[in-house]
Amino acid sequence: MTGMDSRFVGITELVEAPSVAVVVDVMRAFTVAAWAFAQGAEKIVLAESLDEALALKARHPDWAALKDGPPAPGFDMVNSPGLLRSVDLRGRTVVQKTTAGTVGALAVKEASLVLCAGFVVAEATARLLRARGSDGVTFVVTGEDGRAEEDLACARYIARRVTGAGTDAAGFLRRAAGSRAAAELAEGVRQGAHPDDVALCLELDRFPFAMVATSEDSLMVLRPHAVPSLADDAPI
Repeated sequence: MTGMDSRFVGITELVEAPSVAVVVDVMRAFTVAAWAFAQGAEKIVLAESLDEALALKARHPDWAALKDGPPAPGFDMVNSPGLLRSVDLRGRTVVQKTTAGTVGALAVKEASLVLCAGFVVAEATARLLRARGSDGVTFVVTGEDGRAEEDLACARYIARRVTGAGTDAAGFLRRAAGSRAAAELAEGVRQGAHPDDVALCLELDRFPFAMVATSEDSLMVLRPHAVPSLADDAPI
């Protein structure tokens, strides 16, 4: 696949649902989501609000609720890959509400394909886009009104990987490592964090799956999606 029209927009710049959307939140929503799947979660429900997350948890006591910031009553976990990696989520449903990532995914829920991504699933995401053969992809840069350096770097890296196999990740990872979000996490400005969070968010291709969000029973549900092998470019 040699040509793909890539747009990079903030959440507030979305005026209509794109056909194909990749919603990027490196630090930390979709790094956390990938870790949740690695820890055995079956699916992740992306909640519109903290109240909705708590209401879903009340209706489904076996679900695990997760939010940004410090621990809070009713929530089982916080939005930290460093803290999540020791949690057993086998077979469970996770309800996630974050400041930017879940908001971005819900903003494009009418798209025909919605992928949620960070560096940890970058290659799998690019492979899925390549297999689908999309002419145009809208990358939703969720942090800092579309200006978050770590999200933009990841989005641009994935876009380059879709169209050219020889892209070196080092420069993109450096940009992300120098971002405001990375500094705030490293300095302890953000609550509900672990010292390893930045390193875990910058771990390239840690997981072999992409993450696809679809509407299920009026909820936006994220699931891991096995990517086609290089020899199998059949569309999903």
